[in-house]
Amino acid sequence: MKVPPYCDVLHMDHVPALENPKREIENALSNPIGSRPIEEIVSSHKRPPSKLSVAIAVSDNTRPVPYSGKRKDGILLPLLMRLKRAGIKERNVKIIVATGTHLPTSRHWKEQAFGEFITSRYRIIDHDCTSPDLSFIGNIEGISVKVNRHFLEADVHIITGLVEPHFMAGLSGGRKAVCPGLVNFEAIQLFHGTKFLDSPQATNLVLDDNPCHNFALKVARKARVDFSVNVVLNGEMRLAGVFAGDLEKAHLEAARKVKRYSLIPVEQEYDIVLTHGGKVAVNHYQAAKAAYGASPIIKKGGLVILVAHNSDKEPVGKDDYKRVMRILKERGPGKFSEFIKRKDWEFVPDQWQAQKWDQFFKKIGSFDRLIYCTTNIAPADLKKLPGKSGYDFIRGKDVRIEEMVQNAIFYAVDEMRQKVKKPKMALIKEGPYAVPVLKKALRENK
Repeated sequence: MKVPPYCDVLHMDHVPALENPKREIENALSNPIGSRPIEEIVSSHKRPPSKLSVAIAVSDNTRPVPYSGKRKDGILLPLLMRLKRAGIKERNVKIIVATGTHLPTSRHWKEQAFGEFITSRYRIIDHDCTSPDLSFIGNIEGISVKVNRHFLEADVHIITGLVEPHFMAGLSGGRKAVCPGLVNFEAIQLFHGTKFLDSPQATNLVLDDNPCHNFALKVARKARVDFSVNVVLNGEMRLAGVFAGDLEKAHLEAARKVKRYSLIPVEQEYDIVLTHGGKVAVNHYQAAKAAYGASPIIKKGGLVILVAHNSDKEPVGKDDYKRVMRILKERGPGKFSEFIKRKDWEFVPDQWQAQKWDQFFKKIGSFDRLIYCTTNIAPADLKKLPGKSGYDFIRGKDVRIEEMVQNAIFYAVDEMRQKVKKPKMALIKEGPYAVPVLKKALRENK
C-alpha cells in the first residue's frame, strides 16, 4: 500500500521470539510462578493419580494460542505428557473449549488447533453457557454464578490462554478462561454489562479497579484453579513467553511483559489512522477491538480505515450482533449506550460489542468516519453496518482488497487535504495487538 511519506508508522517494541520454544515451555512447567509443578499438585491428592480426573480449559478460534506446536511451540502436549507421567489416565482428562457465548468450534478446527494425536486420544467438548447442566458456585456481585460442570467436578482444574490487550478486561488470559469462558449466560451478562463497560477502567491494559477484571477474578477464585499456562506472542504471532503456575501470579507476570511492549506513547491525535484486525478479526464482531484501539489517537472528525480478513463462516457475527448493530445505526453515534439503559430494554447477547463500537463512533463523531475494508462480507451486508463500505472504493468488477484499501487511503488523504494542507496520518502496524495512547493521557493517569 502507498501512504504519504509523512505517515507515522506506530509499532510496538520489538519482542524476539523464543529461540527454543520447546525448552522454554518445559522450563515454565518445571519452574512455575507461585505454584508447585503440576506433577506435585497431582501427587498431593489422597487418591492415586490413576483415579483422578483433570479438566483443562482451552481457548476457542478467536485466540491464536499455539496448542498444536507446528513450530515446536505447542503448549498442550507437554502439559498432557506431564499429567500422563504423573499417573493420570488419558480417559480421565477432559479438554473444555471455553467459548463463553461464542459459537461451538468445529471438529475441523479442533483437529487443526490441537493436532490429530490429541483429538484422537482425549475428549474435547465445547462449553455451553445456556446449558441447564451448569453447576452453581455461589452469588457473586449479586447474581447467581454457575460454571461448567465438567470443569468443577474434575479433581484437578487447569486453565490455558493467551495474554494480550483486551478492550474490556484490560488483558486477556488467566481468569478469563473461567469467566466469561466457562460460566452461565447471566454471569456473562454482568461481565459484559452496561454498568461495567461504562467504567473508564474497563479498557486496554488496565487491571486496577477494572470491574470486568475484578468480577472475573472473583469467579475464577471461587471455581478454583489449580494450575495455569498462559502464553505471550510477539508482533509476528511467534511465541515470546510462557507463564505457568498460579492463577493470579503467573497472569500478572505475563501482563507486565505485554504492557511493556504493546503500549505505544503518542504525541498527538491524527486526522487519519490506518489499522487492521490481524488474526483477531475473524468477523466484524471481533474487529471492534481494532477500531476501539484506534480511538485514543484519532481526532474527532478524523478518518479511520480498518482492514479485516473476516474468515469466519459468519463474517459479520451472530444474529443477535446483527440486531444490536442495526439498533446502533438507527440511534446514531454515542446514543446506543444510553438506549440500552432503558428499563424496558432486555439484555441481548453481543450488545457489549455494539457498546464498544458506540464508544468508538462517539469519539470520531459520525458513522462515515470509518471506512471498513473487507472482501469477506457481502456488499449488501456491509452496507447494513455502521460505517462507510470499502466496496465504495472498487472501480471495476474485480474485487481486490489491495485496490479497496489503496483507494480508501487516496480518498482519506484527498478529503482531509480540503481541511488541512498536510493531514496527520498514522499506521498502527500491529493493529489490535498494539495500544497507542497519548502521552498526555499517560501523564494524567500516573
